Amino acid sequence: MKRPKLKKASKRLTCSKRYKIQKKVREHNKKLRKEAKKQKVRKVKKDPGIPNAAPFKEEILREAEHRKLQLEELKEKQKLTKQKERAKKRKLEAEKNDPATKAKKAKKEQTVKKQLKSTSNKDKNSKTLFCSELKKVIEASDVILEVLDARDPLGCRCPQVEETILNLEGKKQLILVLNKIDLVPKDNVEKWLKYLQNEFPTVAFKASTQLQDKTVQQKKRRAASGAVDLTKGVTCLGSDFLLQLLGDYYRSRGTDDAIKVGVVGFPNVGKSSLINSMKKMRACHVGISRCTTRCMQLVHIDKSVKMLDSPGIIAGSLNSAVSLALRSASEMEELVNPLEAVNALLKHCNKQQVMLQYNIPNYRNSLEFLTLFAMKRGCLKKGGVPDTQKAAETLLNDWTGAKVSYHSKPPEQHKFPSHLSETAVAERLKEWGTEKLEQGNLNTIKNVKCPNMASSIVFHSTGPTDGVLDEGVVKEPDEGQDEDEEVEIGSEEEDEEEEELELDEIKPKVKKVLPVDKASNGKSEEKTTGAQSTLQSQVVPVSIDFSSSKKDDDAYDFNTDFN
Repeated sequence: MKRPKLKKASKRLTCSKRYKIQKKVREHNKKLRKEAKKQKVRKVKKDPGIPNAAPFKEEILREAEHRKLQLEELKEKQKLTKQKERAKKRKLEAEKNDPATKAKKAKKEQTVKKQLKSTSNKDKNSKTLFCSELKKVIEASDVILEVLDARDPLGCRCPQVEETILNLEGKKQLILVLNKIDLVPKDNVEKWLKYLQNEFPTVAFKASTQLQDKTVQQKKRRAASGAVDLTKGVTCLGSDFLLQLLGDYYRSRGTDDAIKVGVVGFPNVGKSSLINSMKKMRACHVGISRCTTRCMQLVHIDKSVKMLDSPGIIAGSLNSAVSLALRSASEMEELVNPLEAVNALLKHCNKQQVMLQYNIPNYRNSLEFLTLFAMKRGCLKKGGVPDTQKAAETLLNDWTGAKVSYHSKPPEQHKFPSHLSETAVAERLKEWGTEKLEQGNLNTIKNVKCPNMASSIVFHSTGPTDGVLDEGVVKEPDEGQDEDEEVEIGSEEEDEEEEELELDEIKPKVKKVLPVDKASNGKSEEKTTGAQSTLQSQVVPVSIDFSSSKKDDDAYDFNTDFN
């Protein structure tokens, strides 16, 4: 208890309480010692220093002093660097907070973004870039694979590309790859292989379109798990045979450097999917839309083979409407309207087979077919109006993709093009081996599930499509040119309207003549009693010379002629 008279409380304790505290302290220290023994924690002994009897004592002390100096220098340097970093951070924070610096930075960023957007959009979608990238692939590769759609192999061939490859120095090898053979009847595939092998060595191929592994690790895990996917989209046929051919060519060269194989063809032919199926993983980006590949891409297949992916060949504007509809890069250029393209495509197909394929009743024209197709697919606008534009786009995607089965018949008589000769073809086929090619193609065709002739649409091919390779030939419309054209069109319309107005004015006018009495001596007006005077109309014929009106604007003076 606190005494009332004393200012501070007493620190006296009873003996029993003091002994208890001392006992607890002792027990606590004992506990700590036991734990230290268990953990084997020993006190750090002080450095006793170098004994006087040790040899080279002075040298050791000098070295120790030198080390201490070095450590102190390092610490000072670290302190200075930290101080500089702190100063920089303070400056940056101060600049960020300042409104003037913020405005300057915002202006700079806006200008840079605008420049980047303009250059990137032009470069990504420009035809000149596509041509330059394709040229790079052709020049860099030793062997070039021209991928053809088995449904229309002639339409997928580009004579300009073939001619440039053969004329290049270094004797570059060209192989035709007949892709998508699972969408064509077997008899038709065999006929096309025989026809194409008269000019170049051809390989039958069926690319896998549903590969899921994006990395090598995913591929190894799938293989280790033992899961095997035998679906139609995943299975690939002809890749082993093509790798064997390329490996034999690599060995025949006798060099340690790997051969570069360029893959060339029109859009949506299956170039990227061919490389993915050879690599057995998703190395290249693949999609339904055309021109997904926009630049050259190198993929390591093996120690001896490297493959180069290229953008699609640009179809020339002078080609037929069907070839432009199926081969042109629609995202990059709008050469053909989808509705016109569908109209041209339907003209080259059998009507009954198209009706059976899409389960659509009889139609009179392409517009009626598209309305029925839109109703069936659910392509509708507001109020249930069929969207023919969207229906046309979906139909074209089906035909360029791997959905619709159609086939074209090869020509009955074979004719060599101007850039090929029989001797050159025979030498090229000897290098690759005709018997080996035939045997490999037969093995691939045996394992493919092909559709029947009845379920496939017969398509009338228009022949090889002309492509554009030279950058100078490709002319991209400028914004200024478009505006000038619009101005010229507007001026022409105005001129036509003015001519129509002039022709309306130059019409025979009706002149009203009042009755004149002989007794009035030429007076025009007269008071009449009884019956009112009737007006008589007299038509004055006018001869019009349209040629003179066009030459001279004021050919007729209406004041003198019609008054």
